[in-house]
Amino acid sequence: MADAHAKADDAASAPVARAGAPDVPDSRQDRLRQDRLRQDPGADAREPPGGGQHARREARQDARVTPMMAQYLEIKAAHPEALLFYRMGDFYELFFEDAEIASRTLGIVLTRRGRHLGEDIPMCGVPVERADEYLERLIAAGHRVAVCEQTEDPAEARKRGAKSVVKRDVVRLVTPGTVTEERLLDPARPSLFVAVARQRASDGGWTYAVAATDITTGRFTVNEVEAGALAAELARLDPREIVVPDTVFDDPELAPMWRESRVLVTPVPRDGLDPASAARRLQEYYGVASLEAFGSFSRAETAAAATALAYVERTQYGARPSLSPPSRGVAGGLLSVDAATRANLELTRTLSGERAGSLLATIDMTLTPGGGRLLAERLSSPLTDLARIRARHDSVEALVADSLLRGALRERLKAAPDMARALSRLSLDRGGPRDLAALGAGMRAALDIGALLAGAGPLPEELAAAAAALRRLDPAVADELAAALADDLPLLKRDGGFVREGYDAALDEARLLQADSRRYIAALQARYAAETGVKSLKIRHNNMLGYYVETPQAAGETFLQPPLNATFVHRQTMAGAMRFSTVELGELEAKIASAAERARGIELAVFERLRAMLAACAGDIRAAADALATLDVSAALAELAAGRDWVRPHMDDSLAFILEGARHPVVEAALRRQGEAFVGNDSNLAEPDAAAGRIVLVTGPNMAGKSTWLRQNALAVVLAQMGAFVPARRAHIGVVDRLFSRVGAADDLARGRSTFMVEMIETAAILNQAGPRSLVILDEIGRGTATFDGLSIAWAAIEHLHEVNRCRALFATHYHELTALAGRLERVTNVTMRVAEFQGEVVFLHEVTPGAADRSYGIQVARLAGLPPAVVERAKTILAGLEKGDREKPVAALVDDLPLFAAAAAPRRADAAAAPAEPPPPDPVRMALEALDVDDISPRAALDELYRLKAMLKQPPG
Repeated sequence: MADAHAKADDAASAPVARAGAPDVPDSRQDRLRQDRLRQDPGADAREPPGGGQHARREARQDARVTPMMAQYLEIKAAHPEALLFYRMGDFYELFFEDAEIASRTLGIVLTRRGRHLGEDIPMCGVPVERADEYLERLIAAGHRVAVCEQTEDPAEARKRGAKSVVKRDVVRLVTPGTVTEERLLDPARPSLFVAVARQRASDGGWTYAVAATDITTGRFTVNEVEAGALAAELARLDPREIVVPDTVFDDPELAPMWRESRVLVTPVPRDGLDPASAARRLQEYYGVASLEAFGSFSRAETAAAATALAYVERTQYGARPSLSPPSRGVAGGLLSVDAATRANLELTRTLSGERAGSLLATIDMTLTPGGGRLLAERLSSPLTDLARIRARHDSVEALVADSLLRGALRERLKAAPDMARALSRLSLDRGGPRDLAALGAGMRAALDIGALLAGAGPLPEELAAAAAALRRLDPAVADELAAALADDLPLLKRDGGFVREGYDAALDEARLLQADSRRYIAALQARYAAETGVKSLKIRHNNMLGYYVETPQAAGETFLQPPLNATFVHRQTMAGAMRFSTVELGELEAKIASAAERARGIELAVFERLRAMLAACAGDIRAAADALATLDVSAALAELAAGRDWVRPHMDDSLAFILEGARHPVVEAALRRQGEAFVGNDSNLAEPDAAAGRIVLVTGPNMAGKSTWLRQNALAVVLAQMGAFVPARRAHIGVVDRLFSRVGAADDLARGRSTFMVEMIETAAILNQAGPRSLVILDEIGRGTATFDGLSIAWAAIEHLHEVNRCRALFATHYHELTALAGRLERVTNVTMRVAEFQGEVVFLHEVTPGAADRSYGIQVARLAGLPPAVVERAKTILAGLEKGDREKPVAALVDDLPLFAAAAAPRRADAAAAPAEPPPPDPVRMALEALDVDDISPRAALDELYRLKAMLKQPPG
């Protein structure tokens, strides 16, 4: 196909049949042949068009570069890092290595057409109308795509000569962080790219800054972070792409971070990003003489913001997204959560990478795309600013209390489209009629909600500010959009038909001519017949004369005489008929011929006028979109709290951490779907009158709920400090500044790290960074190595948390020896997970109770997991021997007394066999069971009796 198009480019004198066609149209046979080649690359070898002539033409092309290929190579050389979508008529074609990559990624046929420097040219292509679908897959695979369009009409190329090709140029560079197409975006996820910059600090180290940019909504924030917090900041923002100067990208200390990133990392030249040039770039972009109007920024922050703008300009090729002025984020006022903790707690995605099953999916009851994005942002960035936390809680509490207002608000929010992204697409000139309609519908919904809130009485600060932003919208803009836009809208503005009938008189006339030209001709024919008295007069059309008046020859003679000859101009005499033209008929013909083009031009002019009108009030629209998102999140969290019985947490600056009847929100939601109830538990990490937090050691068997309890305490902090209520009867939480969680086990084979190594690295990070206001969650530290090694490490870690970090902590362990620390360290307490045994079965009660576990019930759990019965029984035998050996002899000495799994039991000694057997003593447990009336006992009394029997079993015989 490349050869066919190259031939078309060379033959620039060929006629053009339609707008938007290839450089010249292929014959139907050529097009069918190209379609065959897409399905069967070998077809060309079997059926070479033109036989030997085709081979000779390719041989000539070996010796030279065709004009089309020269153009392609020049454009590709300017974009070596991207796959080049080279527009050829109705297809985007890819050549050489780009074609091979795209063919593998997209699963489309790779053909070879034409030759270059003696080699066949690999080629594949995708239809223009399906380009978004293929772009989505390429971007998801981590590729960048340069979109190269035809920038002139093929007729202009023909005027320049036979060897001229249609001008083409790259109009945009599509990358994961700069996608704007609606179908390529997740409505509920921000589409950020972040730019990282750094400057030397006074102590000789580096200060980093991160600029977060979302060109789909106009968001633009910048934060300065310490070197050690850079990874956590990137994890918090969760961008789709990271842009870094090449000097930062090549830094050996940072290289592992870029290499291990889950997202595309793009190095860019550092040229022009010195402090003076960076400030100038920002000033020029926003048209200001100084950046002071936007606030005070450090040199690193200015450099990061300028790097982001440079990348926007590099990828958008002159299109200017409607970005907000840069503002400093609230990194200093956010709960610090490192990447490992985010993954362990499954805040926004599960460990498998899915959204379903995460905390975000569980709590998301938002109704608008903007609300969904804001909820995700708040969940990823909980606050430490007590006043802001309380303000968010006030909003949720007000809507929990007023269910009628909450219901009315949520009903109206359903009608609010995604105004922020629609506005951004329009600012980039990639929007269509549906984006105009989305803004119109969004403005009407915003005004309606503003009126609703105005009549709702006093509102909390956050809700009142949102209502005020909605009322600043101009109703006349929404009315104009409603009047201008039809009900049924096309996707693209070039398709036409989106302006409402009656809105523009000239457009209505053009459409009428276009759609009803026969009626106009018939009316004119009837008038001419009446004026001349020639009833047989007809208006006809042919390609030579166009529209003309035809009369019988006898009647036509009178048309040559005054006064009719002043109106009718003789054009042709036929056998028995004469043909005439008129000025009016010529004007009507011109109108009919150009009606479609005039209608399209008028509609495009209307579109541009509406777009300019919206651009003029973009600030108010963006503020209203933000206000709708805020209201949606507050109402959604209120609906969540009211429907699931969540409570407002009492927040203060103390080191308190008291939860009563707390539940794990994700597990509770899963149990609710199964018709089961979650067992709530209390937590108390507060140490009265102490300047440090309490450490709680948790023991108990696997499957008893230790990890669930650990996580639910951490999630309560995240929920409370993001501004949500928490799943509990009562909650009192002193603001946490850093949250650490080491739960679960995973290795890192790619970096040669075992499970134990990963565990130790994450534990080291916690012990080196946690402070008095931190909350630390640790689960079974030391389990990945030898027993005494692991016990020693866990022991030392608890002492370090107690003496050095002095933080609130939950520490789950199977090393029961550690529970003795509660008697040595004043702020260490023990809790355990309650279980019950009945007829050899273990029952997990999922209750947390003070005290320490006396055993782990591992064999019972193994049986529940489905281990073969023989293995379970053998394990019981070995366990009994080990427990006895622990009291009487070293473990190694038990090997002789415990035969191998497949061996017979060792024979008893003869003297032992000959000894007379003594009658066994009375079994008090058996006697107690026989005396128990199971038909007349309450469940609670039965459970107490089980505990009494268990205690009896522990008593020594006799």
